[in-house]
Amino acid sequence: MTIADRWLLPDGMDEVLPPQASRMEEVRRALLDLYHSWGYDQVMPPPVEFLDSLLTGTGTELDLQTFKLTDQMTGRMMGASADVTPQVARMDAHSLKRQGPVRLCYCANVLRAKPDQYQAGRSPIQVGLELFGHAGLEADLEVLRLALTSLAVAGAGEVHLALGHIGIYRALVEAAELSREEERAVFQALELKSPGELSRCIESSVADPALARMLRALATLHGGSEVLEEARQTLAEAPPAVRDALEQLRALHEGVAAEHPEVEFYFDLAELRGYQYHTGMMFSAFVPGFGQALAKGGRYDDTGRAFGRARPATGFSLELKLLAGLAPGAREDGGIWAPAEGEGLAEAISRLRARGERVVQAMPGQETGPRQHHCRRQLVCHDQGWQVSELPTSEDPS
Repeated sequence: MTIADRWLLPDGMDEVLPPQASRMEEVRRALLDLYHSWGYDQVMPPPVEFLDSLLTGTGTELDLQTFKLTDQMTGRMMGASADVTPQVARMDAHSLKRQGPVRLCYCANVLRAKPDQYQAGRSPIQVGLELFGHAGLEADLEVLRLALTSLAVAGAGEVHLALGHIGIYRALVEAAELSREEERAVFQALELKSPGELSRCIESSVADPALARMLRALATLHGGSEVLEEARQTLAEAPPAVRDALEQLRALHEGVAAEHPEVEFYFDLAELRGYQYHTGMMFSAFVPGFGQALAKGGRYDDTGRAFGRARPATGFSLELKLLAGLAPGAREDGGIWAPAEGEGLAEAISRLRARGERVVQAMPGQETGPRQHHCRRQLVCHDQGWQVSELPTSEDPS
């Protein structure tokens, strides 16, 4: 290993430097203030927990993403949090034990054993919220509105919202009474959006012609809001749970569109992301220029059951590092450069900082200038005292 190699970070781990760090803090504070204004209480989950608590009720995927280590005090296995949502669900069910709807928000570092398939980092900063204790459409609608408002606060312009409902697939598969192997084959074919493979799986495993037709149709039911009317006709013979799910999607579409008419909608009734996790509506929000969803969420009513208290739950999460790239930071180059010494200088600097200004004071003999320290103004001593003025354009070109 060379000396230079010693400073290399592990794959997927990154450090945050100025001015991105300041921009991330601005977005973090703005989002938490937004959630506070909607009645969400902030929680701070621990970075590590015992595995039997951390992975309770979660799927195999989260287990594989969890860094594991031994607690030197007890000898028990611990894990670093790879997803905040199960931790917040535990807090609601086991630690808070409040009655009625509970609104919680968070911002926390997570650590993942492997890079996410949609983003390279293994150390994202997860910010989001969860609404527990209300199973109605109103909770899902509030979460969707807050997700879109979060993107707007972070600087997003055009937003595309993809909506689905895991209950449609679940109800059809349950009605078909497939074996575990048969369901796995149908699931994989739908996930790949492969009509040919899906038809082969259904032909060999689904006896009811109507159910077979409706399962095959799922692979084609995706597109704009017109898909909901097409699905209502195509799935007319489906179990009542399917019709209920379609009505929920219709109501969510109308509710969100009324408040956010600028949002482009996309519906995919064969979206199976988080199949082992979600129980109802699911959504992803995309912004042009980013190859992955910036906000992801949905309903997951069964998570709290593993902690001894089954509660309805819905929420979403965002990745702060990605959000920080939506718009340039307003604070960059906004500082005031002050000389190293001068009569009355300390008092002038104190007054500026008390007003919220960023003031960088030079050190005696310092050679680097104000531009390197993101300053575009300077403190200059006049007859009337210390005054703030713009830096000359030729000053400190670095």
